[in-house]
Amino acid sequence: MADKPTKGLADVVAASTALSDIDGKAGLLFYRGYDIHDLAGRTTFEETAHLLQHGTLPNRDQLADYGAELVRGRALGSLVEQNVVEIAEKQEPMEALRTLLSLTSADDPDKDSNAADANLRKAARLTALQPILVARFHAARRGVEAPEPDPDKSIAANFLRQITGKEPTPREVEIFDECLVLHADHTMNASTFAARVCAATLSDMHSAVVAAIGTLKGPLHGGANEQVMRTLEMIDPAGVADAVRAKLAGGEKIMGFGHRVYKTEDPRATHLRRLSEELGEASGDDTYYRMSKEMEEVVFAEKGLYPNVDFYAATVYHFLGIPTDLFTPVFSVSRMAGWTAHVIEQHADNRLIRPDSEYIGAREQKWVHIDER
Repeated sequence: MADKPTKGLADVVAASTALSDIDGKAGLLFYRGYDIHDLAGRTTFEETAHLLQHGTLPNRDQLADYGAELVRGRALGSLVEQNVVEIAEKQEPMEALRTLLSLTSADDPDKDSNAADANLRKAARLTALQPILVARFHAARRGVEAPEPDPDKSIAANFLRQITGKEPTPREVEIFDECLVLHADHTMNASTFAARVCAATLSDMHSAVVAAIGTLKGPLHGGANEQVMRTLEMIDPAGVADAVRAKLAGGEKIMGFGHRVYKTEDPRATHLRRLSEELGEASGDDTYYRMSKEMEEVVFAEKGLYPNVDFYAATVYHFLGIPTDLFTPVFSVSRMAGWTAHVIEQHADNRLIRPDSEYIGAREQKWVHIDER
């Protein structure tokens, strides 16, 4: 008799990858063998994207070439330009990004090729385009023009300026850049798996990342950071402990805690907690950081759960001036580096991903004429 299937494919190895690895017991995350603790705050998002997509941390010349490729990739195609306002009027952020990202394929000269060099070019374009799409959507829904990206500035610097309408400080840029690095890849999470399943059919990179966006849109994957912020906004700062205990007693899940893989603290949360504290102090009102810290202590005391990447990301983004409903789109800006790298890897050594299933329906049914049913 066959073994019972593992619900949710937990602990089932679905693919081999050289991109990222997790040690859940020790609370470690690696990008191509580099510990995230070594990369965070030391490497830029552009360096990290190059590492994931090309396989190496770039030297100065390689980084300059890759940066120039990203600048060229920022140009929006005609279909996006023609439709972004109407899409912004009718769709919520993740819906809009799903649509806009699909439209970008129409103007990509490599859209019909899955060759390695074409995939690398598309990966750079998509990494460059995703922050522009979020910024243009945000501007369109407010009826304003987004500032043009500065070719001499990083993805982090341009995105903060386009979203907030003001020039970020150098430290704000460094902090947001570190956030992008921390979110760039995370093994076989739901959206990455969706991208690889799509790519495994030999579908194109644009289709694969649209599948990833659609998967990230689901509240059990993306959206937790938004829910963390909305929870903080609803709670009285003087009654955090009581509010959290009441929610737990009522069977409610406190978003931003626990993880499918990590059995100790998520290593990304370690950095984000520090960044949240720094930004809170710099803002002159660290209420949300202090509430978060108290919430963390109560949840651990009551349930033994550690914060995950979403918990402190919420307050970091808030302190940076990013609207709450753009938190999940920001996640996609970062994760585009990882999604595209996984598509490249899947196409390079492909096999159709086709798991089996366990049939649990009725058997030995007999056909009955429609007049006798």
